[in-house]
Amino acid sequence: MPAAPSKDLSLGEAAKALGVSVDTLRRWDKAGRLRTTRDAQNRRRVPAAEVQRLARRPARHRTGTGGSARNRLPGTVRSVEVDGVMALVELEAGPYLVTAAITRDSVEELALAPGVTATAIVKATSVMLERDGSEPPAGG
Repeated sequence: MPAAPSKDLSLGEAAKALGVSVDTLRRWDKAGRLRTTRDAQNRRRVPAAEVQRLARRPARHRTGTGGSARNRLPGTVRSVEVDGVMALVELEAGPYLVTAAITRDSVEELALAPGVTATAIVKATSVMLERDGSEPPAGG
Protein backbone atom coordinates (compact mmCIF):
# COMPACT_ATOMS: atom_id res chain seq x y z
CA MET A 1 0.00 0.00 0.00
CA PRO A 2 1.36 3.45 -0.84
CA ALA A 3 2.76 5.35 2.10
CA ALA A 4 1.78 8.89 1.04
CA PRO A 5 -1.99 9.30 0.73
CA SER A 6 -1.62 12.29 -1.66
CA LYS A 7 0.45 10.38 -4.26
CA ASP A 8 -1.15 9.36 -7.54
CA LEU A 9 -0.35 5.95 -9.00
CA SER A 10 -0.24 4.77 -12.59
CA LEU A 11 -2.91 2.29 -13.65
CA GLY A 12 -0.29 -0.47 -13.54
CA GLU A 13 0.80 0.42 -10.01
CA ALA A 14 -2.80 0.64 -8.80
CA ALA A 15 -3.70 -2.66 -10.48
CA LYS A 16 -0.75 -4.39 -8.82
CA ALA A 17 -1.65 -2.93 -5.41
CA LEU A 18 -5.25 -4.13 -5.76
CA GLY A 19 -4.46 -7.51 -7.32
CA VAL A 20 -6.53 -6.84 -10.46
CA SER A 21 -5.71 -6.20 -14.11
CA VAL A 22 -5.29 -2.82 -15.75
CA ASP A 23 -8.32 -3.66 -17.92
CA THR A 24 -10.38 -4.16 -14.76
CA LEU A 25 -9.39 -0.70 -13.55
CA ARG A 26 -10.37 0.79 -16.91
CA ARG A 27 -13.80 -0.88 -16.65
CA TRP A 28 -14.20 0.35 -13.08
CA ASP A 29 -13.29 3.87 -14.19
CA LYS A 30 -15.83 3.76 -17.04
CA ALA A 31 -18.51 2.41 -14.67
CA GLY A 32 -17.79 5.08 -12.05
CA ARG A 33 -16.52 2.63 -9.47
CA LEU A 34 -13.02 4.13 -9.59
CA ARG A 35 -12.14 7.83 -9.51
CA THR A 36 -9.18 8.71 -11.71
CA THR A 37 -7.46 11.84 -12.92
CA ARG A 38 -5.46 12.53 -16.08
CA ASP A 39 -1.88 13.72 -16.23
CA ALA A 40 -0.36 16.14 -18.79
CA GLN A 41 0.06 13.23 -21.26
CA ASN A 42 -3.66 12.31 -20.78
CA ARG A 43 -2.77 9.07 -18.95
CA ARG A 44 -5.04 7.89 -16.18
CA ARG A 45 -3.73 8.37 -12.64
CA VAL A 46 -5.28 6.77 -9.57
CA PRO A 47 -5.16 8.68 -6.28
CA ALA A 48 -3.61 6.62 -3.49
CA ALA A 49 -6.74 7.27 -1.42
CA GLU A 50 -8.79 5.44 -4.10
CA VAL A 51 -6.46 2.45 -3.93
CA GLN A 52 -6.76 2.42 -0.14
CA ARG A 53 -10.57 2.66 -0.36
CA LEU A 54 -10.80 -0.22 -2.81
CA ALA A 55 -8.28 -2.34 -0.91
CA ARG A 56 -10.34 -2.33 2.30
CA ARG A 57 -11.76 -5.70 3.18
CA PRO A 58 -14.60 -6.36 5.58
CA ALA A 59 -13.40 -7.54 8.96
CA ARG A 60 -13.62 -11.31 9.27
CA HIS A 61 -15.48 -12.70 12.21
CA ARG A 62 -13.39 -14.28 14.92
CA THR A 63 -13.71 -17.97 15.70
CA GLY A 64 -14.05 -17.33 19.41
CA THR A 65 -11.86 -20.37 20.06
CA GLY A 66 -8.25 -21.42 19.79
CA GLY A 67 -9.07 -23.24 16.53
CA SER A 68 -9.09 -21.90 13.00
CA ALA A 69 -12.48 -23.17 11.78
CA ARG A 70 -14.91 -20.28 11.36
CA ASN A 71 -18.01 -22.17 10.27
CA ARG A 72 -19.56 -23.25 13.56
CA LEU A 73 -23.15 -24.44 13.69
CA PRO A 74 -24.48 -25.03 17.20
CA GLY A 75 -27.42 -27.39 17.44
CA THR A 76 -29.00 -30.49 18.89
CA VAL A 77 -28.22 -34.09 17.97
CA ARG A 78 -31.24 -35.68 16.26
CA SER A 79 -29.88 -39.14 15.62
CA VAL A 80 -26.79 -41.31 16.01
CA GLU A 81 -26.27 -44.40 13.85
CA VAL A 82 -23.26 -46.51 14.82
CA ASP A 83 -22.04 -49.24 12.45
CA GLY A 84 -18.71 -50.87 13.18
CA VAL A 85 -15.98 -48.28 13.75
CA MET A 86 -17.93 -45.42 12.10
CA ALA A 87 -21.04 -43.46 12.98
CA LEU A 88 -23.41 -41.00 11.31
CA VAL A 89 -24.55 -38.16 13.55
CA GLU A 90 -27.38 -35.89 12.43
CA LEU A 91 -27.38 -32.44 14.03
CA GLU A 92 -30.25 -29.96 13.82
CA ALA A 93 -28.64 -26.52 13.60
CA GLY A 94 -31.43 -23.96 13.38
CA PRO A 95 -33.39 -24.73 10.20
CA TYR A 96 -30.55 -26.91 8.86
CA LEU A 97 -29.67 -30.58 9.24
CA VAL A 98 -25.98 -31.42 9.21
CA THR A 99 -24.78 -35.01 8.96
CA ALA A 100 -21.29 -35.85 10.19
CA ALA A 101 -19.50 -39.12 9.55
CA ILE A 102 -17.28 -39.62 12.61
CA THR A 103 -15.68 -42.51 14.45
CA ARG A 104 -17.48 -44.62 17.00
CA ASP A 105 -14.80 -43.60 19.52
CA SER A 106 -15.69 -39.93 18.98
CA VAL A 107 -19.38 -40.65 19.59
CA GLU A 108 -18.49 -42.37 22.84
CA GLU A 109 -15.93 -39.76 23.99
CA LEU A 110 -18.36 -36.89 23.30
CA ALA A 111 -21.31 -38.87 24.70
CA LEU A 112 -23.37 -37.99 21.64
CA ALA A 113 -26.99 -39.08 21.76
CA PRO A 114 -30.30 -37.65 20.58
CA GLY A 115 -31.13 -34.45 22.48
CA VAL A 116 -27.52 -33.59 23.35
CA THR A 117 -26.32 -30.13 22.33
CA ALA A 118 -23.23 -30.05 20.12
CA THR A 119 -21.57 -27.83 17.53
CA ALA A 120 -20.81 -28.85 13.97
CA ILE A 121 -17.46 -27.34 13.00
CA VAL A 122 -17.08 -27.21 9.24
CA LYS A 123 -13.64 -26.83 7.69
CA ALA A 124 -13.57 -27.99 4.11
CA THR A 125 -11.46 -27.55 1.03
CA SER A 126 -14.54 -27.78 -1.16
CA VAL A 127 -17.93 -26.18 -0.64
CA MET A 128 -20.65 -26.48 -3.27
CA LEU A 129 -23.56 -24.08 -3.72
CA GLU A 130 -26.76 -24.42 -5.66
CA ARG A 131 -29.52 -21.99 -6.47
CA ASP A 132 -33.17 -22.44 -5.60
CA GLY A 133 -35.42 -23.20 -8.54
CA SER A 134 -35.10 -25.52 -11.49
CA GLU A 135 -34.13 -23.06 -14.23
CA PRO A 136 -30.43 -22.47 -14.89
CA PRO A 137 -29.24 -18.87 -14.53
CA ALA A 138 -29.07 -16.71 -17.65
CA GLY A 139 -25.83 -17.15 -19.56
CA GLY A 140 -25.09 -20.54 -18.02
